[in-house]
Amino acid sequence: MDLLLHFCNMNTKNLIKITIAPGDGIGPEIMEATLRILQAAGAAIETESIEVGERAYLSGISSGIPTAAWETLRRNKIFLKGPITTPQGGGYKSLNVTMRKVLGLYANIRPCQSYHPFVATKHHIMDVVIVRENEEDLYAGIEHQQTDEVIQCLKLISKPGTEKIIRYAFEYARTCGRKKVSCFTKDNIMKLTDGLFHKTFTKIGAEYPEIEQEHLIVDIGAARLADTPEQFDVIVMPNLYGDILSDVAAQITGSVGLGGSVNIGNNFALFEAIHGSAPQIAGKDIANPSGLLLAAIQMLLHIEQEKPASLIQNAWLKTIEDGIHTADIYHPNISRERVGTQAFAEAIISRLGQQPSQLKPVAFQQGIKQLLHQYIPEKPATKDLVGVDLFISNTNRNASELAGNLKKGTLQKMDLKMITNRGTKVWPEGFPETFCTDHWRCRFTAAASESIYYQDVLDLMEQVNQQGLEIIKTENLYTFDGIPGFTAAQGQ
Repeated sequence: MDLLLHFCNMNTKNLIKITIAPGDGIGPEIMEATLRILQAAGAAIETESIEVGERAYLSGISSGIPTAAWETLRRNKIFLKGPITTPQGGGYKSLNVTMRKVLGLYANIRPCQSYHPFVATKHHIMDVVIVRENEEDLYAGIEHQQTDEVIQCLKLISKPGTEKIIRYAFEYARTCGRKKVSCFTKDNIMKLTDGLFHKTFTKIGAEYPEIEQEHLIVDIGAARLADTPEQFDVIVMPNLYGDILSDVAAQITGSVGLGGSVNIGNNFALFEAIHGSAPQIAGKDIANPSGLLLAAIQMLLHIEQEKPASLIQNAWLKTIEDGIHTADIYHPNISRERVGTQAFAEAIISRLGQQPSQLKPVAFQQGIKQLLHQYIPEKPATKDLVGVDLFISNTNRNASELAGNLKKGTLQKMDLKMITNRGTKVWPEGFPETFCTDHWRCRFTAAASESIYYQDVLDLMEQVNQQGLEIIKTENLYTFDGIPGFTAAQGQ
């Protein structure tokens, strides 16, 4: 593939330069097919190719992307990316996650639509858009092994990240004529992190009274999405839930291979298929390019090229309707012809200018341009230190003995309030049936009528250290405007 591919049937003065990365596995094949269709439809773009992913990793670039590629991306600001492979082991970090965070791509939009009766699916009526927070949550990737038996992963949910993604979901619904926005969280368990997401959804939703709104606990929400997806329109979720359920939603439309993905930030946009690099079928000309192609259609809308976007979408629908299918969606009772990657592209190109007769044709009038929210910090809360959680590594499974050691010496302004193991209270009044590991959370809070400061925490840590106990982590306990910024233990 040439480094620069000009779509020469257009006036070069009007070309929009985009960055492309063919990717790994099936990536080069589906990228070639997609670009051929874009060119045939008259897309006014010029492509500049970069190499990222597996080859970069294996060449010694730990991030998976060369410095020059970052410069190209930041210059062009529009990125059409094939799927990439992150090598297993060796401490490699996901380049997909890195790109989303480094480039500020806080919104991931994944339309999931069924194409009954032309693609086999149990759900004949489904048109769901999942809006996934893209930068934080457990995907912060902050993990530590703290003891022989316990490893932690930090779940980070921020007010700015939450406000931006939820407002984006409502703006998307308003702009695209959607009627309902649903929010999935697990705030019955994670009361502070997912609780913030839920509260923000309620707060921002009040500004959109014309849009129906609902909140569901993610487990029942996922069950309903898999069973009756027609109940949903737009769904907004934190990162992990959105990642999992967008794949589930794509699969129940008929194939993950039909899923396109849009990653949007204030100054950058990345378009990709949701599926992986599928190395097991690479080079066999059998991969479905539809996911990348549908993402490319969204790219055209983003750069306000509605005419070629409409031409391609309708030609693709017509091809699907005519039963010209790749292996992943081929069904002997539905499909008319099973074709490979490039033949599928040719079938779409031959239908440019045609419209489907049963599936709903499109006539894009304008690109999807929503308000991209700029976070405005609120007045800081009054923050008071009221205690500390000391996490201690101790192979002695006896919580009472640990409590006795912790209470030796003078604790001055703080009292030992409780000890937990994996979040469950084991002292005082624990139960012998509770299984314990070598990882203990010991909560100290300010004694009655005492005000404490960080020096008091340091003094406490020194006293604990003198008892021969190993502190592996600390978390200060604060109230914010008098409201505790920490949760109780299970069983407390």
